[in-house]
Amino acid sequence: MYARRRRNYLIMMGGCVTLFVSAWAVVRLWSMPVAVGMCVVAMVIPPVAAIVANRRGPEDRWWDDPSGDPQSDAWWDELDGKKRY
Repeated sequence: MYARRRRNYLIMMGGCVTLFVSAWAVVRLWSMPVAVGMCVVAMVIPPVAAIVANRRGPEDRWWDDPSGDPQSDAWWDELDGKKRY
């Protein structure tokens, strides 16, 4: 799960860097408005990449971690229908 999120983050940030570099190294020679538009799109990618990288999926069961209180953990396990052996 962490590897998938890390890979998605790196792909998005790689795309961001690629957009910035190609906008000002190549595209600006043909069209300045397109280069600026590419930079605006690249500007939006880092916050979205951070959200995607920190999002927990349905298979991430962080709420099932034991709290440290045996009575509370046993009560929650009973409610969830799980038994600890």
